[in-house]
Amino acid sequence: MMRPTIGIIGNHFMINEIYPAQAVGEMYVHAVAEIAQATPIIIPSVADVHDVGDLLRVCQGILLTGGRPNVHPSLYGHEETEAHGPFDHSRDDLALALSRACVDEGVPLFGTCRGFQEMNVAFGGTLHPEIRELPGRDNHRMPPDGTLEERFAIRQNIRLTPGGVFADLFGAEQIRVNTLHGQGILETAERIEIDGWAEDGTPEALFVRDAKSFALGVQWHPEANAANDPISRALFGAFGAAARQSVG
Repeated sequence: MMRPTIGIIGNHFMINEIYPAQAVGEMYVHAVAEIAQATPIIIPSVADVHDVGDLLRVCQGILLTGGRPNVHPSLYGHEETEAHGPFDHSRDDLALALSRACVDEGVPLFGTCRGFQEMNVAFGGTLHPEIRELPGRDNHRMPPDGTLEERFAIRQNIRLTPGGVFADLFGAEQIRVNTLHGQGILETAERIEIDGWAEDGTPEALFVRDAKSFALGVQWHPEANAANDPISRALFGAFGAAARQSVG
């Protein structure tokens, strides 16, 4: 069977502080190619050069990656504050449109970290810029020091809904994952079902109700050590299987 093509949304960054560019972390590329068994392509997050319909005719799945900029609060009715920045308005426009189009058209959609947050905003939910500032919440941010492996190390427990989508996927009601985010879900969109929580109650896993295909998001980074981590393998494996069903 022909390998499906999975579009991986890129992030804007500056080379030498003067040259605008787009990039995707290589961990995502390897996870898509080796675990999802799909052909990865980078989708630049430059909204005004794309037609979403054309993208979905090329791609049998869309992966919304993590990224340093936050979703702009105006997109969920909040005022901008210093805590909300930095921003990437073009990625906001493309990611939210892709999220809704994938669900409408039955194209598999997988969101990680920022992508998890984008899925919630796309369907009407809100975010908080610093989850650690909420009463009873922990600091979920990336450790400031250490090697790449140490910063992406597994360090938190996730409680899953018994009999839910994620518990069924993993064959367990509790899992352990990494955590590298500051922003998080505040109010859940009507079509979004939270299916997993950190020990402090922070939403960590979601799916889109009544989606025609795979439409899952996780607040952690499953692309890290995906070849060896059973949770990551299950997620990318299921995503790839759904994308293969879309190959015509």
